Amino acid sequence: MTETLAVVRLDKWLWAARFFRTRALAGTAIKGGKVHINGARAKASRHIRVGDTLRIHCGEAEYIITVLNLSQRRGPAREARQRYEETADSIVQRLAARQEHSRQAPHPVGRPDKRDRRRIVAFTRGE
Repeated sequence: MTETLAVVRLDKWLWAARFFRTRALAGTAIKGGKVHINGARAKASRHIRVGDTLRIHCGEAEYIITVLNLSQRRGPAREARQRYEETADSIVQRLAARQEHSRQAPHPVGRPDKRDRRRIVAFTRGE
């Protein structure tokens, strides 16, 4: 069931669209400058409308989306994906960043041995 709303608070919409697990996390991200509406920094109480462009930083990912549907109800992920459309450029950049992140040096296997521990201690003490 689709709700017909003219405007919705930004923090509620981000929570309903499943960008953040709670409204509190959405509000914190908005306060921290991680969310922009139509190129301008936003407040949690700002109302969004259909057609607005949002830039959202979630962790290491950045989403550039266009709002297609407004809702205050958090539903299944399938419904949440129908509330916005991500730009093609945003998808390409996110996939490239994910691939770059996976190319980094692999984590060591197992615990450090005695020699490694001595090197770690020397490094942290600045020796």
